[in-house]
Amino acid sequence: MFTLDIDPQLKLSLVEKSMAARYFQIAATERAYLSEWLAWPPHAHDEQFFERFIQSSLHDYADGKSLVCAMIFQDQVVGNISFNKIDQQLKRVEIGYWLSAAYQGKGIVTRCVAKLIELAFTKYEMEKVQISAAEKNQPSRNVAERLGFTLEGIISRAENLNGRVVDHAIYGLSKVAWKQAKA
Repeated sequence: MFTLDIDPQLKLSLVEKSMAARYFQIAATERAYLSEWLAWPPHAHDEQFFERFIQSSLHDYADGKSLVCAMIFQDQVVGNISFNKIDQQLKRVEIGYWLSAAYQGKGIVTRCVAKLIELAFTKYEMEKVQISAAEKNQPSRNVAERLGFTLEGIISRAENLNGRVVDHAIYGLSKVAWKQAKA
């Protein structure tokens, strides 16, 4: 199994079927919270929803199209983070993430995104990392801003979130800017 240690309490692990039950548990207990910024929670009615998601994610990983990982904090699956799309032609990845409300405010997403940025620029040899967040999803936007991303623009009417159309803030980080910030 593919895992990336971030620190003694936090790691990323390539999704696997055994995680479906935990994903469903989070979705079932936090459906309203997750539905504020994600389109899928109203459709996640059983573990099979997540089994299908995991199976599809593993196929896309094998095809080099994406990388979907569970965020594991203190040996507990607490959310999901991914390269939603790996574009070899443009040398760009798009990162997406969600985290259980019970684990907010611990820096988990920021540390996980930082690790995926490093992976994108070193192992995957990408030239750009992109994050798209609903314009009013300030916690998600704060992650991008903390990690040195530049706001590249606002795309109006970018997504239908369960009947509510939202605009997206598009953030980008180039490999050059990332290296300069590390220096």
